[in-house]
Amino acid sequence: MSAHPVVKMGASGAPLSLYHLLDPEVLANPYPLFQRLRTEDPVHWDPFLHAWVVTRYQDVVTVLHRYSAERTPTPEQLTQMGLGSMNPIAQVMVKQMLFLDPPAHTRLRSLASYAFTPQRVEVLRGHIREITNRLLDDVLSQGRMDVIADLAEPLPCIVTAEMLGVPVEDHQQLKAWSQDFAEMLGNFQHNPDREPRILKSVQEMTAYFRAAMRDQRL
Repeated sequence: MSAHPVVKMGASGAPLSLYHLLDPEVLANPYPLFQRLRTEDPVHWDPFLHAWVVTRYQDVVTVLHRYSAERTPTPEQLTQMGLGSMNPIAQVMVKQMLFLDPPAHTRLRSLASYAFTPQRVEVLRGHIREITNRLLDDVLSQGRMDVIADLAEPLPCIVTAEMLGVPVEDHQQLKAWSQDFAEMLGNFQHNPDREPRILKSVQEMTAYFRAAMRDQRL
């Protein structure tokens, strides 16, 4: 890969980028954008995300198999880039399974796998169905529902909270923290005014789970 990536331009003169998914019209039908990425620039430097976007299956497999999680910026690297204020986030990221290589990744994955054995998944299936029915019952009397707000968003949050062993009533807060963290992963460079909120969310989330772990050990 070139040290100085060439920015590919679209037919309209706008850079080819996943950033266009923020446009409601593009999001409603993103497949032409995906097709252009695959055919015109399958290993694409996205100028807005400041990241490489790989869209062909074999290339994705190659990246997953060969590239190291060590490419995740460390606090020291962020400081060198003039982004030292983001160090609290980097300190969290470098400890997450997604951003670790073996053997640390293998150890954490092995621990997490106990929650997803066939027997456990079968138990979860029935319980998730119960939660789904309860969420539907909650809106039944209204005669209408917002599928995203009333079902698609709360369902995985509730299930995740239960699996983590934290109070289910905290699921909305967990969702808010995860959204802030996801925004940081995607495009924090383009929303510098959001940095204080993202930092606050990461600090609050870290403190929350540390307290939860202490409680579970008692």
